[in-house]
Amino acid sequence: MSMLSDMWHDLRRLILPPVCPICSGALPRGEAVVCSLCEATAPLTHLWLEEENPLRDSFGGLMPVCKASAFVWYVEGSPWRRAIHRFKYGNMWRTAYDLGRWYGACLKQSGLYDDVDVIIPVPLHWWRRLTRGYNQSEYLADGIARELGVEVDRRSAIRYRYNKSQVSQQHHSERWDNVEGIFRLRRTEHLRGKHILLVDDVLTTGATIISLGTTILREVEGARLSVAVLATPRHTLHIEG
Repeated sequence: MSMLSDMWHDLRRLILPPVCPICSGALPRGEAVVCSLCEATAPLTHLWLEEENPLRDSFGGLMPVCKASAFVWYVEGSPWRRAIHRFKYGNMWRTAYDLGRWYGACLKQSGLYDDVDVIIPVPLHWWRRLTRGYNQSEYLADGIARELGVEVDRRSAIRYRYNKSQVSQQHHSERWDNVEGIFRLRRTEHLRGKHILLVDDVLTTGATIISLGTTILREVEGARLSVAVLATPRHTLHIEG
């Protein structure tokens, strides 16, 4: 799939002038992901450089996690936040894939994720996937996987119960109740004893990814989990910025 998407991307660049997905300015040839200015000013977290960091600590007591990181800070009013919203709801799946490759290169460079065996993107319910047309977390996972050199498993985990969007849930307790027991596993033998990297676009309370992770740990013998999300707000980790 990545080869076909690359071919389509190259063809599209010949027909339509490329623009930066963050600022919508012209994207010079050779700058494949974002423009130089947006790259230089990206609100990178650098959490992938530290095995012990505030994001990993936030899972303490809720779910055992080997490593955890986010690529950028999710800042109110930021063009990065708007870009993430567009690739999630506006059919800009290629942005998710390209940012995934950038993020994956950072994870690879850190060396902390070298023992990951397989990546599982947080699945969408079939109805939401049908209405949206794609799962943005899968494209993000594809980009990361290409850089880490591991497979993406889209089949073992399913979201079998349709739940309201987490964005519509204002209180933490509502978010936890909203995702309780929504995932099921198939082919658990395929995951036995593996180090699994869970990938999602945005982490706020962590309720969704913890619901998926605890399902895996409960049903898969010897599984170990790590987490990589594209963005998270600083305030969820009690970090001043």
